[in-house]
Amino acid sequence: MITKKYIHWGICLLLLFFSLAAAIIFALCHGPVKFSPAQISGVIFGGAGGIARDVILNVRLPRIILALAVGGALSLTGVILQGLFRNPLVEPYTLGISGAAALGAGLSIILGLAKTAALILPLFSFLGAAAAFAILYFLNSRRGILKMEELLLTGVMMSFISASLIMLIMSVCRREDLRSIIFWTMGSLSETNWVLIKTALCTAVAGLAIAYLFALDLNAFTLGEEEARHLGVDVDRVKRTLFILASLLTGVSVSAGGIIGFVGLAVPHFVRIFFGNDYRVLLAGSFLAGAAFLIFCDTLARTIVLPMELPAGVITGIIGGSFFIYALTRRKVALGEK
Repeated sequence: MITKKYIHWGICLLLLFFSLAAAIIFALCHGPVKFSPAQISGVIFGGAGGIARDVILNVRLPRIILALAVGGALSLTGVILQGLFRNPLVEPYTLGISGAAALGAGLSIILGLAKTAALILPLFSFLGAAAAFAILYFLNSRRGILKMEELLLTGVMMSFISASLIMLIMSVCRREDLRSIIFWTMGSLSETNWVLIKTALCTAVAGLAIAYLFALDLNAFTLGEEEARHLGVDVDRVKRTLFILASLLTGVSVSAGGIIGFVGLAVPHFVRIFFGNDYRVLLAGSFLAGAAFLIFCDTLARTIVLPMELPAGVITGIIGGSFFIYALTRRKVALGEK
C-alpha cells in the first residue's frame, strides 16, 4: 500500500536526482571556457568535435564522474558510521583512516615515488588507509567483536598521530613537495586517470548496494545494540561488515580525491531534515545529495577565482559547515529548544 510517507520519499529522491543532473550540467558548462547546454548536448549526443569535445570529454567529464563517486561514497560512509556509533558527529575522517591515507600520500611525494607513475600516489594513499584499518581492527576486536567506544577513541588518537606526522613531513620536505602535499591534503579532483576514476565509481556504487543489505539492521541500531539483538539482528556481524565497508569507501575516496571534509558530516544531517532516520531511503538520499554537493563545490573551486583553482576541500568546508549549523538549528527548533 502506497502511503504519504512513500510518496514523500519518492518526491524527495526525485528532487535529489534532478539536483544531481543540474549539478552535472552546471559543471560541464562552466570553467575557463564556457559552453552552452546546446554545445554540451552536441558533443555528447551529436559527436561534435573541436576544442569543445576535448575540454568536455577529456577534462570536465572525468572530474565530474570522480566528484560523483567521491561525494557519494563519503556521504554514504558518513551516514553508515553515524548509524553504527549512534553519534551525529562521526564522519569518514573521525576514525583516522583518512589521516593515514594522507600520510601515505605524503610519503610517496617526499620519497619522489609519486612522479614515477600516475597511480603511485593513490596506491600509497590506499595502503596507508589499509594499514590504519588493520591497526584499528586488531586493537579493538576481541573474538570477532568490535568495541565501538574503544574503536572511536582509538580512531581519534590515530587521526591526531597521522596529522602530527604529516606536519613533520611538511616541515622537512622541499618547497615544491610542500605545495603538492598541501594541495592534496586539502582535496583535489584533478585526477584524469580513468583506471582510478572507474575504480572509485564502481566502489561507490557497489558500496551503496551492499549498504542496502543492512538498511533494516541500521534502523534497528537506532534503538540501541541490545534492542537490535532482541529484534534478531546479528549485531557483531553487522558492525564488522559495515566497518569494513566504511573503511574501504573512505580509503578509495581519499586515494582518489585527497581529504575533502564536511561531505560525510554535513550532508547526512541535511538529508535527515527531509527524510527522517529511516535508512531505507536515507542511504540513497545521502549518496545522491553528497554527489551533487561535491560536484557543485568542485565547480565553484575551479571557477570562483579564475585563472586560479582552489582546493575542493576549502569550498566544502565553508558551505558544508554552514549547512551543518543550519541542520543543528532546525533540529533545535523541531525539539522546541531555546
